[in-house]
Amino acid sequence: MPNANVFGDLTLFDLTQTAVDQVMSLNFTGTLLPCQVFGEVMVEGRRGSIINISSMAAQQAVTRVIGYSAAKAAIDNLTKWLAVEMALKYGEGLRVNAIAPGFFIGEQNRRLLLNEDNSLTERGQIIIRNTPMGRFGEPEELVGTAIWLASDASQFVTGVVVPVDGGFSVFSGV
Repeated sequence: MPNANVFGDLTLFDLTQTAVDQVMSLNFTGTLLPCQVFGEVMVEGRRGSIINISSMAAQQAVTRVIGYSAAKAAIDNLTKWLAVEMALKYGEGLRVNAIAPGFFIGEQNRRLLLNEDNSLTERGQIIIRNTPMGRFGEPEELVGTAIWLASDASQFVTGVVVPVDGGFSVFSGV
């Protein structure tokens, strides 16, 4: 939602409630509703794994994307809260975790990260400089984490947000 971002001449004070509501609805409510629908079925069987999608923008301040960052931070909190709620009320067979992708090129952010000739924009350069692996992620690199969180290999893991970010979340830049 471009209207929930701060860039150029736009400031925090230019954000509209409508834009913020839209980005919260898409991201937070769009996560809560599936948790309710699928979680209810999992409760009946006393077994299941909910995997939410967070973002590095929830864990570190990332300029421009205030609405998105706030919505993803809400997903992190929902994930932790729901993990506790499910385990305490319905037993150890119900787990709730999240994956927090770092920077991946997608249609939404392509113009922010890449120039038309596929060279890095200034923002893209900053991100790569602060990612120890020195590159953007590939979508298929999220699959292994999802399989692990869905499988019995992670049966004692609940309430965590797993970064898949090439080291971005742990690098101080020094």
